[in-house]
Amino acid sequence: MDIIKKLEPKNNLDENRKPFSSQALLAILIPSLMEQVFTTLVGLVDTAMVSYAGEAAVSGVSLINQLAFLFIFVLSALAGGGGIVVSQYLGKKDGESANKVAGQFVMVSFVFGLLIMAICLLFRKPILSFLFGSIEKDVMEAALIYLFVTALSWPFQGIYSASTAIFNAMGKTKVIMKVSVLMNAINVIGNFIGIFILHLGVLGVAIPTLIGRLIASMVMVMALKKKDNMVSLSFKSIFPLSIPIITLIVSISIPGALENFLFHFSKVAISSMVSTFGTSSIAAYGSAGNFWSMSSICSMALGRCFVTVIGRCMGAGDKEAAKFYSKYLLRISLVFSILWNVFLLVVSPLMISCFALSRETKILALVIIFIHNFAFAFLCSVHSALPNGLRAAGDVKWVMGASIFSTVVCRVFFSWLFGIKFGWGVVGVTLAMVVDWSVKTVMVYSRYRSGLWLEKRVIN
Repeated sequence: MDIIKKLEPKNNLDENRKPFSSQALLAILIPSLMEQVFTTLVGLVDTAMVSYAGEAAVSGVSLINQLAFLFIFVLSALAGGGGIVVSQYLGKKDGESANKVAGQFVMVSFVFGLLIMAICLLFRKPILSFLFGSIEKDVMEAALIYLFVTALSWPFQGIYSASTAIFNAMGKTKVIMKVSVLMNAINVIGNFIGIFILHLGVLGVAIPTLIGRLIASMVMVMALKKKDNMVSLSFKSIFPLSIPIITLIVSISIPGALENFLFHFSKVAISSMVSTFGTSSIAAYGSAGNFWSMSSICSMALGRCFVTVIGRCMGAGDKEAAKFYSKYLLRISLVFSILWNVFLLVVSPLMISCFALSRETKILALVIIFIHNFAFAFLCSVHSALPNGLRAAGDVKWVMGASIFSTVVCRVFFSWLFGIKFGWGVVGVTLAMVVDWSVKTVMVYSRYRSGLWLEKRVIN
């Protein structure tokens, strides 16, 4: 608490213009941090358990997870756009409009999840052949099984993502944390049963994912229907569909969705490059990915805070408060990210030793974990967390452009250059990530300092 208070900017913003005290920020931040920690630890445990089904299984699952992350982040961007609109209406103290927006984008997210499911089920073989055609046969078989089962979960993931964005806009991150714990507990217990008791291999990992997302979406909807919420879900907020509201949500969501789609499509393309490096490199890359996810815990949690806090400030029309809190949250993000990633660098050798991988694969994984997490500790606050504050103000198109340039142009090009042309393999791919973050950090911070993001509007 003392650390948080000391990081507060020393300016002359009146106390009555500070809607969030240090305690209020912590009340939003801590549950988000805990949820991110639990989720990423579950991902680590999952990968460790899958590794006991063989390196072909862990490779197949890791490749599909790259594709899955693409869809998850597109759904999250869609929900995030709705969350920004809800947050601004709450800042404006217009609860009726916030309720209507919430209902509309829960339905839109569900429909979009159905579309993703249909694409995955109908075209799974052509998609995998196109992206990972050169992988070994047993890896392809594992990937096809995992994709088929998890594809059924996308409509429920759509509902979950939208509901999470609504609760985040309300600042009720404890609800998100509790439901996430439930979903991930189902996943871990189900994986243990499926792999070690029923010996189902990849199928034993995929089925718990489906069940967990189904139950989590149902619990979220029930929680949103409570009338004592700042925003509540009801039948009349969903139907009839409101074209103006959907248009507003989509106008805010499309840049973020396109940004995330291209970002993760680039990651899938890079995974396709990695697939040519051999099974050991694929397994090291997939295993390191869990540690990479863990490294982003602070920036992900602070990113949510940016949306809640900056969205409320801009909805209330208080630009000075938005500037104050963006600086405040940026400082918190930087300090927390450095401390957290230093800790991860210390414990990662012990944690990777729990994986049932060859010595060569473990060493390679540790090398790329160190490169990634060291650079991420210092750069993630600006390139990852701060853009959410710009988005919450409505500056979504500029953020999209910066992200597309740094990722699609810089990361993909340098992954090819370092990984394939120079022959550095997955180490080169990891170094290309650092180039991406460095470029985006310079671009985002320049935009933030210019103050142009404060001139944007989302609602009237």
